[in-house]
Amino acid sequence: MKIGLSSYSLSRAIAKGELGILEAIDWVANAGGEHIELVPGATWDSHTPGLVEKIVARAKEAGIDLSSYTIGANFIQPDDAARAKEVARIKAEVDIAGALGVKFMRYDAGSRPIPETSLENFEKDLPVVADCCREVAAYAAKYGITCSVENHGYHFQNCERVRRLVNMVNLPNYRTTLDVGNFMCADGDSVASVRSNIDIASFIHFKDFFRRTAGNPPLGEGWMRTRAGHYLRATVIGHGSVELVPIAKIIKESGYDGYISVEFEGKEDCLWACKVSLDNAKKLFAEA
Repeated sequence: MKIGLSSYSLSRAIAKGELGILEAIDWVANAGGEHIELVPGATWDSHTPGLVEKIVARAKEAGIDLSSYTIGANFIQPDDAARAKEVARIKAEVDIAGALGVKFMRYDAGSRPIPETSLENFEKDLPVVADCCREVAAYAAKYGITCSVENHGYHFQNCERVRRLVNMVNLPNYRTTLDVGNFMCADGDSVASVRSNIDIASFIHFKDFFRRTAGNPPLGEGWMRTRAGHYLRATVIGHGSVELVPIAKIIKESGYDGYISVEFEGKEDCLWACKVSLDNAKKLFAEA
């Protein structure tokens, strides 16, 4: 396994001008990360001329891997023309991933507002979304890229729904980016969900959340609601409520030997929090 950082974790420092994406690569290497997951939009513009080549060169100089190209997508669209446009857009992003030389790429499958995330809507959306994900993954195969859906966006978030999608796409280069905390957004048990989906994981996001129940609401800002109305707030790895000790053990004992990407989205200072989170992730896997 190689433990590193999602560039999204540094987005606040980048937004403030403390780092650019090239400096972020150096920062991750100096903090002890073995790879960086590249998330355009929030942290860099992938369409800036020459920047992809500079990123490749800087990662080589820093001695860390470019692990994944991680973007948003939504194949739940009002009509076939809109879906075809979205598929074409994601294929163009695959070309950027190919130029970066990454072997993993996450694009979302589809999201809906919480009131629309019923099982009935999932069953209706699943075949159409699977067709779109399959078309993009088949295109990505020419670059040797394994594509994935993350348990993300409320609708395709339960471990069972993710597994249904991966099975329906039915391509060897379509798997899941398994986020150990995100199952809680759909009120799933993190330990049971990780155990259920580890065998279909091509990439792992490692994060932590504070959790408060709907009957014990928190005060202040920064909290998100789960599908059932509970409360989550992202925090430093090892500080929150996600049961990371048994989760690290499940991952390690499964034989997973890929990238572990620390993802920090909390309110704490991101440079401090990312360094502590990297150190704590290493400790958790060393002791698992």
